[in-house]
Amino acid sequence: METENSTFSILMFPWLAHGHIFPYLELAKSILKRKNLHIYFCSTPINFGSIKNFIDKNLLNDSIELVQLHLESSPELPPHYHTTKNLPSDLNFTLLKALQTSNSSFSDIISTLRPDLVIYDVFQPWAAKIASSQGIPAVYFSIYGAFLLSFVHHQYTFGKARFPFPAIHFEDYELRSLEQLFEFLYDNIFDVDQDFLFGNFKQSCDIILTKTSRGIEGEYIDYLSALCNKKIVPVGPLISDDNNNNNEEDSDIVQWLSKNKNPHSTVLISFGSEYFLSKIEIEEIVKGLELCDVNFIWIIRFPAGVTVSLEEALPKGFIDRAGERGIVVTGWAPQADILAHPNTGGFMSHCGWSSVMESMYYGVPVIAMPMKLDQPINARMLSEAGSCVEVPRNENEVFKGEEIAKAIKKVFVEESGDGLRHRARELSEKMKTEKEQVLDEVADQLWQLCLKNKVQGSSS
Repeated sequence: METENSTFSILMFPWLAHGHIFPYLELAKSILKRKNLHIYFCSTPINFGSIKNFIDKNLLNDSIELVQLHLESSPELPPHYHTTKNLPSDLNFTLLKALQTSNSSFSDIISTLRPDLVIYDVFQPWAAKIASSQGIPAVYFSIYGAFLLSFVHHQYTFGKARFPFPAIHFEDYELRSLEQLFEFLYDNIFDVDQDFLFGNFKQSCDIILTKTSRGIEGEYIDYLSALCNKKIVPVGPLISDDNNNNNEEDSDIVQWLSKNKNPHSTVLISFGSEYFLSKIEIEEIVKGLELCDVNFIWIIRFPAGVTVSLEEALPKGFIDRAGERGIVVTGWAPQADILAHPNTGGFMSHCGWSSVMESMYYGVPVIAMPMKLDQPINARMLSEAGSCVEVPRNENEVFKGEEIAKAIKKVFVEESGDGLRHRARELSEKMKTEKEQVLDEVADQLWQLCLKNKVQGSSS
């Protein structure tokens, strides 16, 4: 008879992007603390270095085993492009298409390893079908929030019928852009299966995992559950409280933040690792910063292969004019440490879901400049929750410096900032209070699925 001392194996298969890989790794770390499990982690070799660093840092070498997914190489997509990191933007769909042809490799992996459970990502519902064909249950883990999933599922199920939460919506031009993306995906990537992305909900065994918190998205979780007739199990923010950094350059940023800065006086500006600001966007952000005279840390990134100095990228004289009021950092920076610091009072963000979760977890109000995809409704969900000010676009769909300055002042200067900070702290407390209990339930649910499969297998 299987007991709590039994060992089950779970194969995790995220999309080939760091923004997907690391939530899967954090989930693996969390359930390994709670259950006697062995994790197979499936990805392409180009991603192994960063995955191995995570495994080593968290002392998980005996518990997480890397498994190589074979992707066909081509002159257009050599092995070092088998990841979204540093991938030229015009090859994103090429990589996605290549992933769809890896089902034979994945089938061989399943038949060789025989895991007790597979956890799969948004672009791989076929992985669930392969697992099921070999008698292995599979669970969909979405790194997106319940609101987005319920909105998209509602559109799929009911078309233009009224969505139950109308305060959170896409503008017409945003929805058109999203519809065009889906049309392209179905015409060029998923042409063999028009239900492709929604197969994730259908194929998932009993439950669906989503990176969110019931204290934040309870009503959206319940609506999504009703739509797909599955239990929705939130996994929380998957944010580690161990944010110590030994990198001297990183600690210099935090030291600057601590030095002669007042509580809640500094805005962190970051637009994620895969969005690169245009020249116009940079100029308008600079204008906004100079109009409101607030301390800032600006993390700015450039595409792989682009060599440009800050002096070239930023308006002439901006760094000198900013002086001790702000610093601009290229590349990676300790975002979690900065958000957790008491002198950080706001976060100017594109509102990617991971950034939204970080802002809520650390109790920092958001100045939202959503750029694409799910980001606009993430921003509006935060605004509805009371911890965000969205910068409006003008009639040409452009962010203007004057509007950026107004949004910053609402957080840092005007009385409204007190309410935003108070609400952000409330959301943070909710999320942190339920964090351990949420992860306990996730581990229990996955354990029960493994156990159920083992019992059924032994009786058949």
